[in-house]
Amino acid sequence: MTYQTIPNWLMKRADLTPDRIAISAPSGVLTFRQLHEQALGLAEKCVSLGIRKSDMTAILASNSLEMVIFIHAMKYIGAKTLLLNTRLTSHEMRFQLEDAGVKTLLVNEDFLHTAKEAQVYLDIKIHTFKEVMQTSKQTFDWIKEFQLDNIDTIMYTSGTTGNPKGVMQTYGNHWWSAVGSALNLGLQDKDAWLCTVPLFHISGLSILMRGIIYGMKVVLHEKFDPSLANRAIKEEGITIASVVTAMLSRMLDDLGDEAYPSHFRCMLLGGGPAPLPVLERCSDLNIPVYQTYGMTETASQIVTLPPEYSLTKLGSAGKPLFPCEVQIQTRQGEKAEAKQPGEIVVKGPNVTEGYLNRPEATNEALQNGWFHTGDIGYLDEEGFLYVLDRRSDLIISGGENVYPAEIESVLLSHPLIIDAGVTGMEDEKWGQIPCAFLVKQKGAFLTEEEVKHYCLERLAKYKVPHHIYFVDGLPRNASNKLVRRQLPLLLEKYVGKQDEH
Repeated sequence: MTYQTIPNWLMKRADLTPDRIAISAPSGVLTFRQLHEQALGLAEKCVSLGIRKSDMTAILASNSLEMVIFIHAMKYIGAKTLLLNTRLTSHEMRFQLEDAGVKTLLVNEDFLHTAKEAQVYLDIKIHTFKEVMQTSKQTFDWIKEFQLDNIDTIMYTSGTTGNPKGVMQTYGNHWWSAVGSALNLGLQDKDAWLCTVPLFHISGLSILMRGIIYGMKVVLHEKFDPSLANRAIKEEGITIASVVTAMLSRMLDDLGDEAYPSHFRCMLLGGGPAPLPVLERCSDLNIPVYQTYGMTETASQIVTLPPEYSLTKLGSAGKPLFPCEVQIQTRQGEKAEAKQPGEIVVKGPNVTEGYLNRPEATNEALQNGWFHTGDIGYLDEEGFLYVLDRRSDLIISGGENVYPAEIESVLLSHPLIIDAGVTGMEDEKWGQIPCAFLVKQKGAFLTEEEVKHYCLERLAKYKVPHHIYFVDGLPRNASNKLVRRQLPLLLEKYVGKQDEH
């Protein structure tokens, strides 16, 4: 069997444009040649610690120059890389490490305590970044060609059943994501991409991959700060930035009545459609906003709306990227008519081949070449996509995906809670926040603060319900399934009661 291969991206880029800046971060600047040399040197150190080709290796770190080098070092070894969300609790992290079969966890010192808590009962080696840096090198036959169908990275995404699933992202997925984005947004000599989103998210990792493939400078921030982001756009030649609505709103507040330099050409906006006031403000300031729709399973964006349509096609995510297709399917599996709502299904070389160790979930999601997103939407007469419901029950809080079922499973593990339902509440700062309705055991005493504390030990902070309401019962159908779509009505009732007081 013949497999499609492509030269190691960083190796090739270092050969083509060695002296261009690859990464600019607060701790330093690296050219493509320097990044290649440091990634290869680090790979030799990792090999001396026992990391081998095809091993499942995890990285736990926040955005930094060191993290970038470690990510590329794994590609030189040919190890599969699980990128861990730094906001996870040790309980959540342990599940992912065990489920993925991780052999080695590479961790920034700041997260060593959480890593060790997650490691309990697992046969996993932990090495800090500092420890690896101080290790002696061992030469090896490093990867000079990537096989496009080989797994490169794994990212876990919460499922509607409450159990996170590892999305398998191949080298081909990342390659075609970069190609599709370039064909949509174009490439210019002076392009520079601002990355203030986490590298453990597909939004951040895709920027890192594009920087290497395009030969484009990536300006990396450890975390999002609106004033620092605005300053980078004004002073560091940024032409493209990736944000979600909550980030863009804060940048606009910080910006005031100032304008961005003329070289800034793309504000790539994910995490759901932007409200009209935000788009109008951007229009007044000549800020080009490209709204997008994508997910971990599509290796970033798969649909994008150019700025010239941002007001005339308000609420639309746009049209599919050049190598991709989008279709709306009815419940009967038939192709929907224009403006007829149905499930959004997508196809393209950037779409995942499935979920790690989840053949049933993979077969359910991938049918006849189409990936079933679980999201509801429609296409208008001109083929523009409108997303009506993100995976039905999904809560998007500050750009983070929060699934009610995952929170409910934690709540139901509490000995005094016999039933739980979670829904989203609109919030000015975060877009949405999770809220919970709970049924306690008869006669039990339980406070809102006790429940929140219980959740904080088991869930990332952004998943913990902001408001908790104790009720006598929850809406369920004849088969005893929770009717979650009725929870917002319940929420209105309880919020209304609070407003009266």
